Amino acid sequence: MPMLQTTVENGIAVVTIDLPGEPVNKLSTAAGPEFTETLGRLRDDPAVRAVVLISGKPENFIAGADIEEFTRLRTAAEAEALSKHGQDMMNSVAAFPKPIVAAIHGACLGGGLELALACHYRVASDHPKTQLGLPEIQLGILPGAGGCQRLPRLVGARAALDMILAGKTERAAKAYRIGIVDELVPQAILRRVALEAADRVARERPRRRPRGGLTGALLDRNPLGRRLVYRGARAAVLKKTGGHYPAPLAALEVVREGLERGLEAGLALERRRFGELAVTDVSRQLVQIFFATTALKKDDGVPAGTAEPRAVERVGVIGSGFMGSGIAGTAVSQAEVEVRLKDADLERVGRGLAAAAGILDGRLKRRRITKYEHARLTALLSGSADFRGFATSDLVIEAVFEDLAVKRQVVAEVEGLGEASPIFATNTSTIPIGRIAEGARHPERILGMHFFSPVDRMPLLEVIPTAATSPETIATAVKFGRRMGKTVIVVADRPGFWVNRILSPYMNEAGLLLSEGVPIDAIDRTMTRFGFPVGPIALLDEVGLDVAAKAGGVMYEAFGERLRPAPTLAAVLADGRQGRKNGRGFYRYEKGKKTGVDPAVYRLLGVSPGTAVSPHTIEQRLVYLMLNEAAMAVGERVVRTPRDGDIGAIFGIGFPPFRGGPLRMIDALGAAKVVEILRSLENAFGSRFAPARSLAEMAERGGRFYER
Repeated sequence: MPMLQTTVENGIAVVTIDLPGEPVNKLSTAAGPEFTETLGRLRDDPAVRAVVLISGKPENFIAGADIEEFTRLRTAAEAEALSKHGQDMMNSVAAFPKPIVAAIHGACLGGGLELALACHYRVASDHPKTQLGLPEIQLGILPGAGGCQRLPRLVGARAALDMILAGKTERAAKAYRIGIVDELVPQAILRRVALEAADRVARERPRRRPRGGLTGALLDRNPLGRRLVYRGARAAVLKKTGGHYPAPLAALEVVREGLERGLEAGLALERRRFGELAVTDVSRQLVQIFFATTALKKDDGVPAGTAEPRAVERVGVIGSGFMGSGIAGTAVSQAEVEVRLKDADLERVGRGLAAAAGILDGRLKRRRITKYEHARLTALLSGSADFRGFATSDLVIEAVFEDLAVKRQVVAEVEGLGEASPIFATNTSTIPIGRIAEGARHPERILGMHFFSPVDRMPLLEVIPTAATSPETIATAVKFGRRMGKTVIVVADRPGFWVNRILSPYMNEAGLLLSEGVPIDAIDRTMTRFGFPVGPIALLDEVGLDVAAKAGGVMYEAFGERLRPAPTLAAVLADGRQGRKNGRGFYRYEKGKKTGVDPAVYRLLGVSPGTAVSPHTIEQRLVYLMLNEAAMAVGERVVRTPRDGDIGAIFGIGFPPFRGGPLRMIDALGAAKVVEILRSLENAFGSRFAPARSLAEMAERGGRFYER
C-alpha cells in the first residue's frame, strides 16, 4: 500500500501522507522515490494548479525521520549521503513550479518540519498537539535535510538558533508568532483553509508577514548584528554543554555558513557536518537513549495481557508540602485530573494549593496553555484538612514526612475509607514499600511512586511494587505516571530503590572528601566538568540536608559500614542548615539565588580548605563508587533491565547522557578495567571500593551489560 494518496479538487491536488502499518508518519530513504514520482506526475498534470500536503494520521503530520536508519550508518560518508538524499527531496519541493501548501496538525518534527519549511505556505491547527520543532540536536546530530538553512531564512537567525541549538519544540501558536506558520486555524477547518490558501497562492504571490521589528533589523538582517547573535549563541552553548556535545556548535557553524555564504554553501556544510556527527560516540549514546525512552512509553511494567490498568480521573494527595503540592500541580497540569489535597490544617492546605496552582501559572506565563485552559485546570484543584472526597479517588499518593510510623498511619486511614478504597502510592525516597504495607488490609493495592524534586521539572518516576502488589495496580501507576509526563521505570522494593541506591555512595564520598579538606567548589566543579548538571555538594543543598540525612540513615541501616554517613552532614545540620529551602547550606543564598560557597561551613567541619587532591582522583573516587553500586544493584535485580538502570540514572540524577548511563559506561570502559581501578582505589582508600561480586565475575568472563 502506498504512503501517498492523491485526490484532485477544483485543480488542487490533495496529497495525503499515511505510512502503512505505523502509528506515525516517518520519512525514510524508501519514501523518496514515491515522493519523486508523485511530484513528477503532479508537475506534468495540466489540471493541477497547486498541491496540499496533509496527514492521514489523527495526531501527527510527520513525526520525523526514521531513526532506525541512523543505527545502520557505519561511516561518515554513508551519513553524508543520507543527508544529501534528504536535501535533494526538500529541494525538489522548494523548486516545484506549482505552489505546495503544508496543512499541519499534530507533531511536525525533524524531517517533517524540514518538509514543511520547503513548502511555499504553511497552515497549522491551533490544537495543543500541534508541535513544530527540529529536535535533532537531542540525538547528537543536526537538521540535515535543509533545516539549518530554511528556518533561519524564514524566521531570522535568533529565533532559528533558539530552536535548533536546544532541539526545542514549539506549539503552533508560538510557531505562528515567530513566522514559521502562515495561518493558524481550528483543526476542524484545517483542510478547507489549506485548499483555499493553495488556490489563493496559485493566483497571487503570498505576502510575508513582517517579523522581528527594529530588533530583527538590527540583529537578523545585517552582518554586524548577526555576528553578535552568533557570539552570544556560542557562549550560551558552551555554558550549557561544557563542550561535551559537538552537535550544537556544528549547527551554529552550519547556520552561519548558509546565512553568510549562501544556500548552496550552507547545504554542503550541513550534510558534511551531519555525516561527521552521526557516527560519533555521543550520537550513538543519545540515539540509544531515544530508543530506550520510546520503548518505556509502551511498557506498562507487567507482562503484556496480564492486567488492564484502572482508569484514573480523581487523585488524592496527602501532604501539601513541597513534594505534595508539586505532585498535585503536575497531575492537574499534565494529566488533567481532579486532585484533592489534604494536610493537617487548612493553612497548610492553602499554601499547598497556591504552590500547585503556581505550576499552572508558570505554564500560562510561558504560553503553554491559554487563560481559558488555565481557568479550567485550576478548577480541578481542591483541598481539605480531612478525608472528605478521598473515598471516591481512584489513586491516593502520600507525600508526608519520611517516617515509617507516620506512613503506616496514613495507609490505615486511607484503608478506613471503605472496602472500595483506592490504589495507594507512597512517595518515599528510601523506605522499603513492604515495610510501609505491613499490616495493611489490601497490600495488593499498595506500591511506591517515587517522584523527584522539583516534580514539575524532573522527568523520572520510579514505580516500586512489593511482592504482594497486583499487576493491575502496577500497570495503573505506570500508565498514570506517563500521563503526568514522566518517564517511568519499575524497580524492586529494596532500600533506596534504584536512583538513591546508586546516588548514596557518590554523595557519601563527596562528604568524605570535604571532611578531608577538599574545597566544596573543587568537588562540584570536577563533577560538572565530568558532565553532571550540578556537583554533589550543590545537590545536597537542593535536595535538603535534613532529607539527605534521613535517607543516609536508612541506607546505613540497610547496607552497613559500606554506606556509613560522612560526618559532614550531621555537623552542618546541627547548625540549623537545611540547604536552599531555608537559605543556609554549604552554599549561601540571597533571595533564593545561590551566591557562593559559605566559608563558615569549613569552621563547622573543623577543616581548612585547600587539601591537594587532583580532579582526576576526585572524579575516580566519586564516579567509580557509583559505577560499582550500579553493577551491584543490577546483580540484585533492583532494575528489570540495564536499559531501565541507565535511563533512571540519566533522568533521575542527571548522569551525563553523552556517556550513556553508568552501565553503558562500564561496557565502554570494559568491566576488567573498572575492576582494576576499583581495586587500586580499595588499596588506597578502603574496603568501600571493593568491586561488586557481579562486576568481578563479569570481568572474568569478559561479559557486558548490553550486547554489542
